[in-house]
Amino acid sequence: MEVLGIFSAFGLSASAGLNAYIPLLVVALLGRYTTLITLRPPWDTLSNGWIIALLVVLALIEFFADKIPAVNHINDILQTFVRPTAGAIVFAASANVITEIHPVLALALGLLVAGGVHATKTLAVRPAVTATTGGAGNVPVSLLEDLTATLVSILAVVVPVVIACVLIIVTSWIVFRFYRRAKRAAG
Repeated sequence: MEVLGIFSAFGLSASAGLNAYIPLLVVALLGRYTTLITLRPPWDTLSNGWIIALLVVLALIEFFADKIPAVNHINDILQTFVRPTAGAIVFAASANVITEIHPVLALALGLLVAGGVHATKTLAVRPAVTATTGGAGNVPVSLLEDLTATLVSILAVVVPVVIACVLIIVTSWIVFRFYRRAKRAAG
């Protein structure tokens, strides 16, 4: 069961790289209204009604800010600090549910995972979408990111084995792409 808790933590922190507040909200709601997650102190604060209300407001602000041209780029700059922090919090909160990972390690792993996903989104994906579609593709891509963050967050808690499979597939694909690039450059 301990390994599954780690997969949940990785999945939740990865989705925080796409949208900071969705995985926090999922963990908070599941911690408050279900038995799927029992948050330990100090992370049990996430399931406080006021915190849940604040997360809903912040999620709505980010949702709409990410759909408005030009504002979405400013939002991504601001979220450069928020998303990795949210990833660190959600990783530590969810990993500590089942495992006994040291909090500093859990925070660092969550920060790296969410920061990596956010950097890829902000520095590679979004500029490519903007350049190739003249900005028209940003709203559909943003909706897809929000949907992905929601689904990954829920699946990470309910079926962490799926997250493990996705991580293996994505890692294999990345390694394959680098191998192909290196082979083409060499020959």
